[in-house]
This record gives sequence, C-alpha cells and structure tokens, in this order.
Amino acid sequence: MKVAIVHYWLVNMRGGEKMLEALLEIFPQADIYTHVYNPRAVSDAINRHKIICSRINRLPFAKKLYQLYMPFMPNALMDFDLQSYDLVISSESGPAKGVIPNPNAYHICYCHSPMRYIWDLYHEYLRGTKAPVRFFMKRLIPSLRIWDIASSNIVDRFITNSRFVAKRIERIYNRKAKVVYGPVDIGQFANIERKPTDYYLFLGQITGYKRADIAIEACIRSGRKLVVAGAGAKKNDIKKYEKSGLVTYKGRVTDDEIHKLYASAKALLFPGIEDFGLIPVEACASGCPVIAYRMGGAMDTVKENITGLFFDEQTPESLIQSLDFFEKNEAMFKDRHQFSSHVQQFSKASFIERIKRVIEERKRI
Repeated sequence: MKVAIVHYWLVNMRGGEKMLEALLEIFPQADIYTHVYNPRAVSDAINRHKIICSRINRLPFAKKLYQLYMPFMPNALMDFDLQSYDLVISSESGPAKGVIPNPNAYHICYCHSPMRYIWDLYHEYLRGTKAPVRFFMKRLIPSLRIWDIASSNIVDRFITNSRFVAKRIERIYNRKAKVVYGPVDIGQFANIERKPTDYYLFLGQITGYKRADIAIEACIRSGRKLVVAGAGAKKNDIKKYEKSGLVTYKGRVTDDEIHKLYASAKALLFPGIEDFGLIPVEACASGCPVIAYRMGGAMDTVKENITGLFFDEQTPESLIQSLDFFEKNEAMFKDRHQFSSHVQQFSKASFIERIKRVIEERKRI
C-alpha cells in the first residue's frame, strides 16, 4: 500500500509532529507532503522520509512567517499530485485536508482541531494582531471558512484527539469523528518518585486562553503557594505577582526541571480550555493529581476522583472550592497504580494499535 501523509507544516517538534513520528512507525514507506519545511527544526525520524513542499516553502521568510501565508495554503495544496497513493492521511490544524487523492484511495484526516484562528478563537487572534494584519484577516477569512467546510467533504474518515474536538468537528463540518488519543511519551514520567511539598503548579505557555491568571488569583486569595513555569508573551504580567510572596515564576524550564516540578507539586492546576492537553497526561503519568476546569480535552485526560478533580466555573472562586476539597481528600490521590492504569490509553503503543484498527475497518468495508 502506497501511503502519503499531508502535514500542515514542519517547523518545530510539538504534539502534531510527535503524532507524525508515530504514523511513520506504522507506515515507514510513507512520503510526506507539507507547506513549509525546516529540516533543522524536526527530528531525524521525519527527515529520513521523502518530503515534498508546496509553493509556500519558497515564499520569503516562510519558515518563520508561515502563518501569515495561511490564506494562500488552500490553493497551494493543488501542487500535490497524490494520484498514485492508496492511502492519504492528512494531519490538520492548519490547511492540509484539501488535497485531491485518487478516487479509489482512502483519505483519513486526523484533525487536531478545525482551524482555531478562523473559528472558535477568531476574535482572540484578531485582538492580538496589528492593524494591517486585522485588515487582511477580515477580508480573507470568510472565503477561508467556505473552503474549510467544502474541503471536509472530500475526507472519507475523520479522526481526532478528544471528544471535545469531535463535537467541534460535528458542529462545523457536520461530520462524525472517531476519537484516537494522540501519542504521549508516558514512559519518561513513569519512574518519577513523588515527594509532594507545599506548592501547586501551573505549567504551560503563558498565553491568554491558558488562564494562568485564574490559578494565580486563586492561590493568592487563599494563601497557597504556586509555581508558574513556562515562557510566553505575558510573562511580565506573571512576575508582578511575585511580590505576594506566594507566587514563584520560573519561566521556560528544561525537561529535567519539569520532572522535578511534577515530583514535588501538590497538584497541577489546569484552568484553561485545551483541545487535548498534553500536560495533564504527563502530570498523571508522574502520579501528580490534576485540578482542571471542567471543559475541553481535560474531560478525557483527567479521571475525576481518581487522577484529579474538576471545577465548574472558570473563576478563582470555583477553583478555590476545589482546592479546599482536594486538601481534605488528598488520600484519594495517593495510589500510583490508578494513575498508571489511566494513562495507558494515551501511550504511543495504544495510538498505533487504534490507527491500525481504523485501517482494518476500511479493509472490511
């Protein structure tokens, strides 16, 4: 079976690229098609494959400014001749699914999320851009939305990473999506020895929708210590809270430092809304409980009263109530085995098995 994998862009190694690596383990003969490719920014496992780029890759400063070229990407997908492939897998959170496979080929789209900058988070992205970019966004995005919905009709099967995103796919594209959790390297956290101390942890990029402000306000108001770790445009807003004596800002941290934080934090606070959320899975694999807002991918990655708790309103007050409950019931979260059992479904081995099952289902049709 000849396989093509269409991945939106290859400019870093994040969750989508880790999933691509796992797909390449299943299909070692696969060719990769992408809009922008920076070989120095991706792994050897990806670089070993034949990689074909669209015309976007030749535009000025494409490796850094690729997102500004997004309105041109749907048309650029027409560069890709996929007529010789039996199986096409598009990996999309940017434009990728709008390719034209052979009529007899099977096209699976692993949709990490419908493009957030043209749908759910459009207004947030609009507020965060400069006036010239806003001018073009308002004029180009309506047509990009039309293309996005139309291109969903040439996908044979949608797969996604959480029930939350599956609902979004159904709402926007009117298509059902099978949930196959993305692969997480849970093994590197399994041997972390937990020695909880006196602080809670917020870990992640410091951007608006992550809602670090809720975790900070809740801890300051209730007199609890909080460590905030992660780079981001709003890091100076975090530093001002250090005057309270309760908040410590560490900025960008290494993998070793992350392991130490998971080992010694009382619990991870996760007040934002994520499509999937890699960090709660890592925390659970470390045996670190998670206190999360009851929405988004956390509804899949956190098992209530087993690996963590939820709070029902995205406010400091609601989080404080869950912190109070957690501290009265910490014994519920001491059994490391219940954490290990829960996270197995997010392993790379589980991902590979489920993707193979999807392919086998096609063979039986």
